[in-house]
Amino acid sequence: MIKPTHHIFVCGSFRPTGAQGTCHKKDSAALLQYIEQEAADRGLDGVMVSSTSCMKFCDHGPVVIVYPEGAWYSHVNEAVADEILDAIENGTVAQEHLIPA
Repeated sequence: MIKPTHHIFVCGSFRPTGAQGTCHKKDSAALLQYIEQEAADRGLDGVMVSSTSCMKFCDHGPVVIVYPEGAWYSHVNEAVADEILDAIENGTVAQEHLIPA
């Protein structure tokens, strides 16, 4: 495995109490699988995709974060994920999907 150039975190919204939050209820597990497969299909070998526990931005779920950019994306679905991956390929950020500061 090569050292990743980008790390994508998909909120799995799991909590220590065992409760499942908004992102999980909005099928973030399938979103994670989609992003992994799409990154592989595009030949983005430097992209690592991981699930997280709750990121506490439930109003914006499903939430995806991309590092090293530090970009936090809201309401991510497959179409938005494609735009995020396009931005990674182009060395940019998908501005229109960022969580407002």
